Amino acid sequence: MRIATVERKTKETDILLKLDLDSQGADIVTGIGFFDHMLCAFATHAGINLYIRAKGDIEVDGHHTVEDIGIALGRAFKEALGNKAGIVRFADCFLPMDEALAFAALDISGRSFLDYESRFIESFCGDYETALTEEFLRALAFNAEITLHVKCMYGSNAHHKTEAIYKAVARCLRNAIKIEGSAVPSSKGTL
Repeated sequence: MRIATVERKTKETDILLKLDLDSQGADIVTGIGFFDHMLCAFATHAGINLYIRAKGDIEVDGHHTVEDIGIALGRAFKEALGNKAGIVRFADCFLPMDEALAFAALDISGRSFLDYESRFIESFCGDYETALTEEFLRALAFNAEITLHVKCMYGSNAHHKTEAIYKAVARCLRNAIKIEGSAVPSSKGTL
């Protein structure tokens, strides 16, 4: 079974995260409403079951909570994927959200990398700072040990642009974690 539970407790956050790659659902409470919305959309479009309970110093701002959830989610993906035998490994996706268009591509390679490009006129979507999307994705990519490229091609609405990014990454993960055989997908024999 491809499941993982990660607990992360720091002076700034207290997170319990449960991930099941082979069932669907979302039960998420982070204290940041818009982030909950993005993570629920992420779980739905990744085709995963994601449970998160997080308490963070959101009276300061959302940075520590968003980044630490990215860390926990990345660690959970790494653990749940194990030796990665049989996975597709690579995926890419163009995803529209009304006037916005996002692109994502990834490689579950064992090598951590993020290339991110998006510009926002608005600084916030509700209680979520738009700059935190990059922080979340960096924490996710580096802790899951994936190579991730993300670009919001265009758009005018920060909500639509952010949601397109989360959904594009989720669709990539959905396709990359699929089991299509039994071998580790690498000419080296290991990832």
